[in-house]
Amino acid sequence: VQLQAFGGGLVQAGGFLRLSCAASGLTFSVYGMGWFRQAPGKEREFVARINRSGTRRDYADSVKGRFRISRDNAENTVYLQMNSLKPEDTAVYYCATGGTGVAAYEYKYWGQGTLVTVSS
Repeated sequence: VQLQAFGGGLVQAGGFLRLSCAASGLTFSVYGMGWFRQAPGKEREFVARINRSGTRRDYADSVKGRFRISRDNAENTVYLQMNSLKPEDTAVYYCATGGTGVAAYEYKYWGQGTLVTVSS
């Protein structure tokens, strides 16, 4: 299983970014997907998750109303649209699968991460 996340970058506060995570080596449509992030000196934290059909989405309180997770099962890709970005959103963002919860330890497969930096 390989997950490749991309789309990070430097953006000003209030701006937006769209992260993508391309999956291979698995039957994508039967796996739930999650996004996590890790800021310097902090634990990896849950950001959002989506079930295998895309009919259920859950978000961390800190991003609710600003971020949106989606998936395209035909393209084996999960997305994270991030709007109204804040400096505290600065982190390395990881996509993950092989789990369904909101704790990082529940996920078996991880992408390499993509850095998002939000300037004030």
